[in-house]
Amino acid sequence: MTTAGWIELFFLIAAIIVTVPLLGGYMAKVYDPTLGKPRGDRFFSAIERPIYRLCGINPESEQRWTIYALSLLAFSLVSVLILYAQLRLQGHLPLNPDHYGGVDAKLSFNTAVSFLTNTNWQAYGDSVMSQFSQMTGLAFHNFVSAAAGAAVAVALIRGLVRRRSRTIGNFWVDLIRTTTRILLPLAFVGAIVFLSQGVIQNFHASKTVHTVAGQTQTIPGGPVASQEVIKEGGQNGGGFFGTNSAHPFENPNGITNIFQIWLMLGIPFAFTYTYGKMARDRRQGWVVFAVMFALWLAILLVITPLEVRGNPHLTAAGANQKVTATQPGGSMEGKESRFGPISCGYYAASTTSTSDGAINCAHDSLVPLSGGSALVNMMFSEISPGGTGSGLFGMLIFALVAVFIAGLMVGRTPEYLGKKVQGAEMKLIVLYLLLPAIAILGFAGAAIVLPTALASQGNPGPHGLSEIVYAYTSSFNNNGSAFGGLTANTVWYDTTLGIVMLIGRLLPMVITLAIAGSLGRKRFVPATAGTFPTGTPLFGGLLFGTVIIVIGLTYFPVIALGPIVEHLVGHF
Repeated sequence: MTTAGWIELFFLIAAIIVTVPLLGGYMAKVYDPTLGKPRGDRFFSAIERPIYRLCGINPESEQRWTIYALSLLAFSLVSVLILYAQLRLQGHLPLNPDHYGGVDAKLSFNTAVSFLTNTNWQAYGDSVMSQFSQMTGLAFHNFVSAAAGAAVAVALIRGLVRRRSRTIGNFWVDLIRTTTRILLPLAFVGAIVFLSQGVIQNFHASKTVHTVAGQTQTIPGGPVASQEVIKEGGQNGGGFFGTNSAHPFENPNGITNIFQIWLMLGIPFAFTYTYGKMARDRRQGWVVFAVMFALWLAILLVITPLEVRGNPHLTAAGANQKVTATQPGGSMEGKESRFGPISCGYYAASTTSTSDGAINCAHDSLVPLSGGSALVNMMFSEISPGGTGSGLFGMLIFALVAVFIAGLMVGRTPEYLGKKVQGAEMKLIVLYLLLPAIAILGFAGAAIVLPTALASQGNPGPHGLSEIVYAYTSSFNNNGSAFGGLTANTVWYDTTLGIVMLIGRLLPMVITLAIAGSLGRKRFVPATAGTFPTGTPLFGGLLFGTVIIVIGLTYFPVIALGPIVEHLVGHF
């Protein structure tokens, strides 16, 4: 690690700590009017009122969890059908200066599901999507998929803090307010920052130019800056170009690089403060923040030194030399020389800690243990800090598991925020925890025995296993990053990964809403001497341990057969 690397990490951590209460406090007022009017309320209300009238939404009415879930599912169904049709008909739609044709059926299905579920898995490279598809299709879903995750998180908070309530809010209101008051302002300001640093924003077709060496080169155009900010700020990750944030038009320098990392982390971490404010107990939010922060920082401090150390075989051959006076050599395979292994480590740890999935280096080129760490990071169910809303409701599920374990230890019914956690909730929680293992390990197990699926592997042996497991883990946890060695644009992978994305996004959301409805109907139980306090460092330690144990018991065998075996045999 260099001095510059430590300074970069210091500024990133400082930015997170400063913005968590500022952004989180604002978001709490957006979702809970009893906390006061948020800034710009009059301006945003003027925008929202016509939308409510046009869509026939009564912003004062609330929904039971079943209606809230049905609204979410109906919105998802209509959205995915529209995007699928748009991609298939792309060649006949405007804003297509490069004259791209319609996208084939299997890739249209995969892409539509991917952007609907906030996964943004891209089984395609450049020269596929028109500017119209990028702006009105993909970028639109970058906003609303993130807003849907936020809505479910807020519904769970309401279920936890309300007493004897049969409603948990209104899905349509939560969706619209998240988009207009949080994501759009962030995107507007962020796009200006990106434009100031050289990220392109135009409607030009690709231009062919002649270089000084006498060769020809194609220079692409497009509305990149406006999409880039919501790509990161909404934890989407789908880049305008196939090389994502390794492309100089998307991520030109160190300023844009660290700003992108903050955008990935800003809203998910801020949601913990929102939770504390809405619960009227900020300690609860800070405990959740501390656990998320510890998980993120731990993985970052594993991946980065491993990449700086580099491949020991290259080191022995004398190939790991310094790139510049301030940039260590380390593992430079798959790295942009503008960023090197340190920024790659920070970015890889952050993008797999969230449901973002953007990359500024090739994860397939990470040394085995750091690639395995990125894989484990996603296996944490994107809770460190996770996606927009999805990270918070995922961590709160683990918090309910932690209080249940504590209750078993002392022989009393567990309580969380004054609500008893009983059999009905625990059955739903167990189903929530089992879903990832069933979908990820089940489909990955099928893929390693089917010749059609095995033909897509870029590498044999343990690294090839990691490629397959990484793809399904990324899809289920709505991350979207990939080990680049896997050829995923096939009938098998386009179809099965799309199914896994739907399972991994919609079923956990419905289960979370069911838990919110169940808890919201319960009466408040006053704390007694036997109540386990949850706003303390002790509970934070229990929560941290619960996450590690549950994920470790589920996935350790496949991690051992993949990245650990690859490291031990030295096949890298």
